[in-house]
Amino acid sequence: MMAQQVFANAQKDGRHPLENWDEVKTAYHVARKGTVSGAAEALGVHHATVIRHIDALEARLGVKLFQRHARGYTPTEAGEDLLRVAQATDDQFSQLAGRIKGRGSEVSGDLVVTSLASLAPQVVPVLTEFQKAHPDVIVRFLTGDRLFRLEYAEAHVAIRAGAPPDQPDNVVQPFLKQPTAAYASQAYIDRYGLPKGPEEYGKHRFVGPARDDSRAPFYIWLRENVPASAVTFRCSDLLSAEMAVIAGAGIGFFAQRDASQHPDLVEVAAPRPEWTSPLWLVTHVDLHRTTKVQTLLRFLKDYAKDLQA
Repeated sequence: MMAQQVFANAQKDGRHPLENWDEVKTAYHVARKGTVSGAAEALGVHHATVIRHIDALEARLGVKLFQRHARGYTPTEAGEDLLRVAQATDDQFSQLAGRIKGRGSEVSGDLVVTSLASLAPQVVPVLTEFQKAHPDVIVRFLTGDRLFRLEYAEAHVAIRAGAPPDQPDNVVQPFLKQPTAAYASQAYIDRYGLPKGPEEYGKHRFVGPARDDSRAPFYIWLRENVPASAVTFRCSDLLSAEMAVIAGAGIGFFAQRDASQHPDLVEVAAPRPEWTSPLWLVTHVDLHRTTKVQTLLRFLKDYAKDLQA
């Protein structure tokens, strides 16, 4: 019986006759080995499972695929027809697995990294250096106050500030500690002078957060130590706040490394431990061990070591 006739008979009940690949794969190994025991060993299953798969497949197709005899199983004409297709399919699966495995060992394709926009001055240069070392990578750097969902594969690596993230199934590793100080532009100092100490902060102008519930360590300190009336310029994100300080709107906070890039900034107050905002490298457990992610994590950790050396 030709394969087309077999399939037509088997599809009368509305089901595809080859919907169970495990059964077809079992039949393929029985044909290769010639015995139930040989197929069971190759598949790592019990011989009863092999027999059950062959019986179920023959029942669904409505035709015998093997002649049983004392020495084992020999494919019938219908069996030979089916097994040619099964062998081609198995070969294609093997080739696909090889291609996927090869991709998994490459550092190429999209690499999505997310952080707060205020971290861009630190993150963008290191991602640029990473791409120089791995030119086949397409970097996608996503910023914003929204937490991108790693469990939904919205990003490969997140760089987050503050308290260590506690979302389930995330791998969290320390990255950097950012000594943070208070700064003002020379233009601000020319106009308002420098405060002699905390007792004069109420007489000055500060750049702060738009919301009173900011969790940034330095903004918590600002809330507790500076009158709200002195926070005269408020921003919804840290990058805008830094730009406001540079423009002369008031006294504000910078990581020391970022402030060093702006010669016009003058340190108003030295870094305090309670202003320090630790950075964390966050990955999802499903992607953490991939070659691409591990390569980037090593690169970022080496970068952090060089900065803190």
